[in-house]
Amino acid sequence: MRFGYWTPTYGGWLRNVADERTPATFEHIARIARAAEDGGFDVTLVPELNLNDIKGHAGPALDAWAIATATAAVTSRIEIMAALRPSYHPVALAAKQAATIQEIAQGRFTLNVVSAWWAEEARQYGISFADHDDRYALTTEYVDVLRGLWSQTPFDHDGRHFSFSGTHLEPKPATAPLIYAGGESEAGRAAIAGFADAYVTHGGTVDELATKIADMRARRERTGQRPFQHFGMAAFAIVRDTEEEAQAELERITDVRSGAAYESYQDFVTKSQLDVEISLREYSVSNRGLRPELIGTPQQVADRIRAFEDVGVDTLLLQFSPALDELERFAEQVIPLVR
Repeated sequence: MRFGYWTPTYGGWLRNVADERTPATFEHIARIARAAEDGGFDVTLVPELNLNDIKGHAGPALDAWAIATATAAVTSRIEIMAALRPSYHPVALAAKQAATIQEIAQGRFTLNVVSAWWAEEARQYGISFADHDDRYALTTEYVDVLRGLWSQTPFDHDGRHFSFSGTHLEPKPATAPLIYAGGESEAGRAAIAGFADAYVTHGGTVDELATKIADMRARRERTGQRPFQHFGMAAFAIVRDTEEEAQAELERITDVRSGAAYESYQDFVTKSQLDVEISLREYSVSNRGLRPELIGTPQQVADRIRAFEDVGVDTLLLQFSPALDELERFAEQVIPLVR
């Protein structure tokens, strides 16, 4: 099992807790990154939104690629997986930026390609927002262009969305960034089976992950490509000395007292094609993080992690609150039990 954490570019992950003692500053993010490396974490996911869907539109939202670049410069081992949404990044410029960040990271930079879901964010930032299936069609061609620019000189391409002739991109990355992607719709899974190197998903139960992984393995095999390199899952972890303490913390963070936290809820569930229904209680934590039930004593959480490992999950992308304190607790108390 590889252990990852979400870089808290939004100041936390809880919609019902105003102050998570996780300031959206690079100074704090750098402290978390160093603690993660020291504690045995393998990867960090740097999410990308220009609006804060956790704390509301007025909340902070740091730029993902700037944070990823800075994190690469202050770490030496951890993989840095930056989210990339094709409609927000001109493809040739994204290829150039990624190649440069890969140089800074010395081969540790990877991409989580996201086809986007938030129509209101796109409206506020002047970005076109295509229909769901069209977004995945764009993403497929976008990834083809990225890989072409990273490997061919000069690069030529004539497609539905992009056209290039005699394009030079130098220097090319010594190691092309690995492409992660996640999706639950039929169009999403079909596209990802063809273009991604690894599959990632929102939090789910063990049975749900077993079904998803089996499905994606079969789809991948039908493409004739080599198997996915990783299967990752998002999760929110609550580790305490006793189960009672863990459940008390769960009740605290899911206590819904304010409607302001749910500005993006309806947009999310209507603009995404999800394979499970999401309750407001589950939405209290980002990315269905409570669904895996990584809640309890260190041994209980470790046992639950092994159950996910048994069905094929090899990368956990964890959220914590407060991010620094709980990441350090997890590194000290849970990771040694699993490894």
